[in-house]
Formats: sequence, structure tokens, C-alpha cells
Amino acid sequence: MYDGCRSQLDGWSGIADSRDGEGGVVNLKTSTRVVSGIVIVDIIGQLRLGEGTNVVRDLVRDLMGKNYKNILLNLADVRHIDSAGVGELMSCYTSVRNQGGQFKLMHLSKNVHDLLQITKLYTVFDIEEDEGKAIQSFQSA
Repeated sequence: MYDGCRSQLDGWSGIADSRDGEGGVVNLKTSTRVVSGIVIVDIIGQLRLGEGTNVVRDLVRDLMGKNYKNILLNLADVRHIDSAGVGELMSCYTSVRNQGGQFKLMHLSKNVHDLLQITKLYTVFDIEEDEGKAIQSFQSA
């Protein structure tokens, strides 16, 4: 685990509850932390059409509005991503890159890894399995 300088990012966190197509509640929780100037967004839940994708979109926009240009999404606890979720990841990636920043992913679950492989997006995103290496990759880029 990385032992660099850590600080909280204004306590920003979001919780989205939305209904899935079968009447169940879909939760998506996010929390942010800053390590060596890189914002790490920990996401828990399912990144699906609706509130889940809105939470991620709004969070990334908010971070960019606060001049955070290096964003690392921790997807270790994301159980499912649908096509809208993949689209939102691509949109965030493009927005951050267009502003001169870096947008990376880490700790992909097997389902998310397989989905990005199938869609050929695994080669688009910079993906790391280790937080320390992910942080170092921002500093060497």
C-alpha cells in the first residue's frame, strides 16, 4: 500500500439510489481522497444507466471545476457496469484528457475487466492493479 501524503478532498461523497428495471434499489456510493495530488475516487456498487452514471459524471465535473486534473477511479467494489456506465467512463476520460489531465482506472473486478476486454476499451484506459503503481504512473507521465 502507498504511504504518501494523504488528505481529504473537502469531504465530497455521493450516494445514489435508483430503481433498476425490476423494482430493486441500485446503490452507488463514492468517496474521494487525495494522495500526492491525485484524486482517488472509490466507487462501490453498480455503474448503470440512471443515477449511478449521473453521480460519476457530476463528481468528475466537480473535480475538474476545482482544478483537479489527475483522477484515478478505484473500481474494486463495482460489481456491474452496463453500456451506459462504459459510455460514462469514456466521456469522463475524454473530458479530463481534453482539459490536459489524466484519467485512470485501478482494481478492476473480473466482470469489469472482461467487459473492457470484450469492448476493446482495455487498451484505451490506463489500468493499474496496485494503488502505489497507479500513483507513480501519474508522476512519470
